[in-house]
Amino acid sequence: MENLEEKTISTKEIFKGRIISLQVDEVLLPNGNTSTREIIKHPGAVAVIAITEDDKLVVVEQYRKAFEKAIIEIPAGKLEKDEDPAVCASRELEEETGYGCKDLEHITSFYTSPGFADELVHIYLAKGLYKKEDAAGLDEDEFVNLMEISLEEALDLMKEQKILDAKTMYAVQYWQLLGK
Repeated sequence: MENLEEKTISTKEIFKGRIISLQVDEVLLPNGNTSTREIIKHPGAVAVIAITEDDKLVVVEQYRKAFEKAIIEIPAGKLEKDEDPAVCASRELEEETGYGCKDLEHITSFYTSPGFADELVHIYLAKGLYKKEDAAGLDEDEFVNLMEISLEEALDLMKEQKILDAKTMYAVQYWQLLGK
C-alpha cells in the first residue's frame, strides 16, 4: 500500500479574516515531486437537529451572500476558540430559535469540503425541546425566519432546492431513519 502523506515544506498566509483564513502550502508529494495546496482554515462549527414534540423539524431561513439567496437550514454556528461543541450547539439553538433542550446527543462530525478546507461540523440531536422565556437573541448581523416543518415539507423543500446544504440534508435523512 502506497504512502499517501503530503509533507508540508512551507506555509504562506494569504488572508486572515474574522471567520476564515487562507494559506498556500508547498508540499512534498509521495512520489518526491512538489506541489501547492490552497487551504481554508476554519474554527469548526455545530449544527442542531431539533425536532418538536409534534414531529416538526426546527429550521431557519437565512440569506446566504455566497449564493445570493435565502436558504432553509437547521440551526448552526461557528465554534469560538477552544469552545466545547456541545456548549456551542446549545447556544446556537437558543440564539437562532428561542428553544432550549433537556439533552443533546452528538450524532456525527464531518468535514464540509476536505479538498480545500479543514472545517469540521459537529451534528447534535436536541431532545426535550422547550421554548425559553429569556432566550438569547441573534447576533447583530444575523437575520432569520424561524420555521417548523414536517418531514414531507422538508423533502419538498429539498426538491425545490430551498434546502441544499449538506448539514440540513443530512439532518433530514437522519430524521427519516429515526422514523423507521
